[in-house]
Order: sequence, then structure tokens, then C-alpha cells
Amino acid sequence: MSARARRVPTELAALVLGVQEVTVRQWARRGKITRYGTARRALYDLDELTELARSSTPRPAPGPAPGPASGDGDGNEGGTPITHASVHDN
Repeated sequence: MSARARRVPTELAALVLGVQEVTVRQWARRGKITRYGTARRALYDLDELTELARSSTPRPAPGPAPGPASGDGDGNEGGTPITHASVHDN
């Protein structure tokens, strides 16, 4: 397989590394990974990426951070907080 066939775009590089695309771009600017391609199209070496992924500690998948733990026994696990309002007869 040729070297060109082993280069992947930013989106796939992020998937291989388990990080967001912006992180791939930052790492390339900082010299942590090598950027190939043109000024308009970044490519990254798949072998370099897989080696970095193997040597790095596992990271959670990109996405929103988990919320606080629920289970306070109110029957409203993780939903809208329950408020207690008093009823007044007019």
C-alpha cells in the first residue's frame, strides 16, 4: 500500500484517536502529530495515529459530560426537580 493511501482526513484522524477534530488540529500545530496534505486539506498518517492511540491512556468518547448522579429516591430520577407548592383557597 502506498504512503498516500495510508493518510486520512481530520475527521477520521479524530475517530482513530478518540478526540474531537479541533484537538487533532491543535496537536498538529503543536507538533504532536504530523500534518500532510495541502493548505486547504489536512491529512494525517494512519500509522502515526494508531501508534499514538496505543501509547495514550484511554479517553472517554467525545460528547457531553455526564450529569450528576441521580437516585435520591424521589421517583424522579434525573428529571425535572420536584417542587412543593402550597394550595390556597381564595
